[in-house]
Amino acid sequence: MSGLRDALGVYLAVRRALGYKLDRAGRLLAQFVQHCEQAGAETVTIELAVSWATLPAGGDRAWAAQRLSVVRGFAKHLAMVDPATQVPPADLLPGGSHRATPYLYSDDEVARLMAAARALRSPLRAATLETLVGLLWVSGLRVGEALRLDRDDVNLAHGLLTVRDSKFGKSREVCVHPSTAAALAGYAKRRDEVCPSPEGAAFFISLSGTRLRYDNFHLAFQGLVREAGLTPRSPKCRPRPHDLRHSFAVRTLLGWYREGADVGARLPLLSTYLGHVHPANTYWYLSATPELLGLAADRLQATFGKRP
Repeated sequence: MSGLRDALGVYLAVRRALGYKLDRAGRLLAQFVQHCEQAGAETVTIELAVSWATLPAGGDRAWAAQRLSVVRGFAKHLAMVDPATQVPPADLLPGGSHRATPYLYSDDEVARLMAAARALRSPLRAATLETLVGLLWVSGLRVGEALRLDRDDVNLAHGLLTVRDSKFGKSREVCVHPSTAAALAGYAKRRDEVCPSPEGAAFFISLSGTRLRYDNFHLAFQGLVREAGLTPRSPKCRPRPHDLRHSFAVRTLLGWYREGADVGARLPLLSTYLGHVHPANTYWYLSATPELLGLAADRLQATFGKRP
């Protein structure tokens, strides 16, 4: 094992002890360290960082900037103990705005995604992907939260999911509708029939019986998107798994506005359900759709419009 690989282990351990998950960052940095090892390098240089971040040639500039940002954090850590470490400047690979435009799914589009999952040849893969897509759509869970669920975290009798050690180290309980609990029970039964001896306690499993990984689910989801005939609405608005969560939040807010509810009073409930640290984080969903903005503006006009 190289010195850089040892240093990466220390860096990830320290950051994770502070509450950061670093799932994707950990995978990317492992690839970067391998890139350095193949080059025979024992320390991080700007040249190595840029050459790795810009792979493959002609790739997306924003993605290259994100990759370099991940290396920059690692390099700043290394520089404290190794003065030879070069820290890439923050503006070396400007990538513009990284925030994608949310792809708000319709009921029909989600039904098509789930139908595409059911059509897969593997019974286990079909059941896992169909159930996962449906759960994300109706619960607003983060993808990582759903994938980290263990069997003991899914209380089917009470329709309760226990999300443990999520973003910023927060845990919470998520209530689901009886129909959702029934769908989860159906999946569990089918999963145990097809894979009676899994490796570990994960609720959602892969074909090998291990916990389903995020990158594998993301790749499979893109396949479902193609089969369902979903297409990007713009270069920055493409169907992503995370947008199922975004769609859940927008549907909830729209429903409250339409029924004339006190959204301000209910927003902390939605924030807690979604696992947000502050209600202000949930307010960002207001910008996701013109209809939400219009309803919010109408509410403000009704409240303040008659004042001089």
